[in-house]
Amino acid sequence: MSGSRLSFDALVIGGGIAGLQTAIDLGDQGYQVLVVEKEPSIGGKMIGLSKVFPTLDCSSCICTPRMAAASHHENVTIMTYAEVRETRRANGAFEVSVLKKARYVDEDDCTGCRLCEYECPVDVVHEFEGGLGARKAIYVPFNNAIPQIALVDLENCILCGRCEKVCPTQGINFLQEPENLTVEAGAIIVSTGYHLSNLDVKEQYGGGRLKNVVDGLQVERLLAPHGPYGRVIRPSDGKVPDSVAYIQCAGSRDRSLGVPYCSRVCCMYAVKQAMLLSGALPLVEVTIYYMDIRAFGKGFEQFYQNAKAMGIEFVKAKVAKITEDENQNPVVRIEVMEEDGRVEERTHDMIVLSPAILPDWDPSKVGLAETDGEDGFVRCVEPKLAPGRTTGEGVFVAGTAAGPKDIPDAIVEAGAAATEAAAYLRGIGRTGYEREVASETSGALVSEEA
Repeated sequence: MSGSRLSFDALVIGGGIAGLQTAIDLGDQGYQVLVVEKEPSIGGKMIGLSKVFPTLDCSSCICTPRMAAASHHENVTIMTYAEVRETRRANGAFEVSVLKKARYVDEDDCTGCRLCEYECPVDVVHEFEGGLGARKAIYVPFNNAIPQIALVDLENCILCGRCEKVCPTQGINFLQEPENLTVEAGAIIVSTGYHLSNLDVKEQYGGGRLKNVVDGLQVERLLAPHGPYGRVIRPSDGKVPDSVAYIQCAGSRDRSLGVPYCSRVCCMYAVKQAMLLSGALPLVEVTIYYMDIRAFGKGFEQFYQNAKAMGIEFVKAKVAKITEDENQNPVVRIEVMEEDGRVEERTHDMIVLSPAILPDWDPSKVGLAETDGEDGFVRCVEPKLAPGRTTGEGVFVAGTAAGPKDIPDAIVEAGAAATEAAAYLRGIGRTGYEREVASETSGALVSEEA
């Protein structure tokens, strides 16, 4: 289905915390900004976290206000459930082809009442909950999603019509089609974030088959107060774990997997989760198997020392293999590096892997900017002086699209990308802000002369 042609000063690809901060900063300067997000809601990975390190502040309490600020900003337009398919240059600007996917729910009619969701008889594994919870075939992505608009998972929908009957605005539309839009923009900011490597990449760690071996993002949902179970239990049988182990570098710093780099945040989120687990389950024993602890940021070393003082066990060891016993308890075979390479096996109720952080989108495939050949993240021309500048003219980068980093660094670099983009837009004489400044300056001169 062909759609309309839209024009904006800047296009932000990705609606996570970095993309939203970039859009807000540009919008505050008077630029018209479009945020294109592939998921049904903005918020990215951060909105699914429980708390942030090292302050242990509520993640949603930080992220949700920025989501609301962007969605209500007069100069920011949010387009969710949409993907950038092609880019080209024309008349000194970018022409971007965007596919807006069909929700099978009319966005203007949906009030977010969720009556359709409550009526739906189909249960589906919930992606937002890391596969640990369930959702319906028609659903609002999560409780504080923005926008609060339902969508239909047509692959799992049985077309029973019950959602149509209860919808108070008759907003269900199974005949809705995807829409192809053309967006003209003066600058583009890539803030497409990351995803974790799959649990099945290492056969030695169970190849993703062991039910009680999970990743860090899944544990974030278990720890979140609005998580799938409301408490911490292990996936296989609902047992409250007495012993939990973390395995660091379970995908990072491994050239055999094509990931030679450190993912930076894994040590600190493992320490954070270990502390939160100790608070949620006072009798739990938490062990972290590590090769190196990298506590590089402000307050990180003290955070690490606090965890040790709480009784969390840190074992410098290489984990060779993970199996399970007859009760589905994971069994780790380790080489203890601090004790002359002694090999032993330990049994835990649940194991948390810290997989590699991988780039979520490749802008080079649509001709926007080059990526690094070794790691696949967007290449920055001057990473120390101008971290937001890429090899593409008028193309900038923010957040983990440029490489693994924590939330404060992502927000700071989002501000840098907005600054670079604004300078570029002013340089090519692009709309809003300069016109307002010129108008104000002209008015001031006239009044002085009078």
